Amino acid sequence: MSGLEGIVPILLTPFDTEDRIDFDSLAREVDETLDAGVHGVGVAIGSEVFKLTRDEKTALLSAVVKQVDGQVPVIMNTSAPGTAVAVELARDAKDAGADRLMIWPPDFFPADAESVTRHIYAIASATGLPIILQDVPQSPIPPALALAIADRVPQVDTIKVETQPTVAQAARMASAAGTRLAVLGGAGGGTLIEEYRRGARGTMPFASQAGEFMAVWNCLEAGDEDGAETILENCILPVSRLGFQSGDMFYHVHKAILQRRGVFDTAVVRAPTCPPDEISCGELNRLLDRLERYVLA
Repeated sequence: MSGLEGIVPILLTPFDTEDRIDFDSLAREVDETLDAGVHGVGVAIGSEVFKLTRDEKTALLSAVVKQVDGQVPVIMNTSAPGTAVAVELARDAKDAGADRLMIWPPDFFPADAESVTRHIYAIASATGLPIILQDVPQSPIPPALALAIADRVPQVDTIKVETQPTVAQAARMASAAGTRLAVLGGAGGGTLIEEYRRGARGTMPFASQAGEFMAVWNCLEAGDEDGAETILENCILPVSRLGFQSGDMFYHVHKAILQRRGVFDTAVVRAPTCPPDEISCGELNRLLDRLERYVLA
C-alpha cells in the first residue's frame, strides 16, 4: 500500500506572551517529536493554523521543514473554502518545503461530489504533492467519494478519518479502500486501538504525546494489545477526556503538557479561545501531576 502510515503528530504552535510564534519552543517540540521515532509531522488545525497569517504559516512551516531535514515527511493543512485560495495556500506550502498536503472539502457552502473532486484536482495539479484527504464532521467524505477522488486525482493516497463515530467510519473506509488508500485516524487519537483492529494504519494525534502514541503503536505492531491498552488508558484517554470537555480546551491541555515538561515556555492559546475556568484548571493540574507520576513510575 502506498500512502502515509504510522504515528504522524500534529505540532502545536507555541506563542510568547506578546502573541508571537516562539520559534525556540517550536524547535524543542520538533526535536522531542522526532526523538520519539514518529513517521511524520504535521502542521494543521491542532497547530492553530487557521489563526496564523499567511506569512506566519510560511515562517512556521519553513522552520519545521529545515529542522526535520528530510528525516520524516512534513504535512501541511492548506484547506480553504474557495478553490483559488486553497491553491494559493498549497503553492505556499510547496514553496516552503512541505512533502504532503492535507485537505478537507469546501465547507462554507455545500458542494456536490463533482465540485469537491474538481477542488482537490485543482490543488493537486498546482503542486504535484501527495494529498491526504481529511474527512471532518463539517465536511464528511463517504468512502465512495474518497475512492472517486482517488481515481481522478492520483496524488490522493491517504485519508484521515474524523467523522463521528470515528471507529465505524474508519472501518467502513478501510473496508472500501482496500490497498487504494491508507486510512489514518484523528480526533485526538483516543480510538487508535479500535481503528487499528478495523484496518486503519495509523493516526495523527497532538505532538504533546508523540512518545506515548509511539509506544502504543509499537505494541500494536508487535501484537501486544494488552500493552497498548495499558498505555492508552493510563496516559492518553485521561488527556482526551479533559481536552474535549468544552470548546477548545484541548489546546490548553496539550500546551500545558508541553509547558510542564519544559518544551514550551508558555501555554498561550491564540485568541479567540475559551480559557479553562477555575474547576477545569484544577482538573488540568491534577492531570499533569498524574502524568508525571505515571511516566516516572
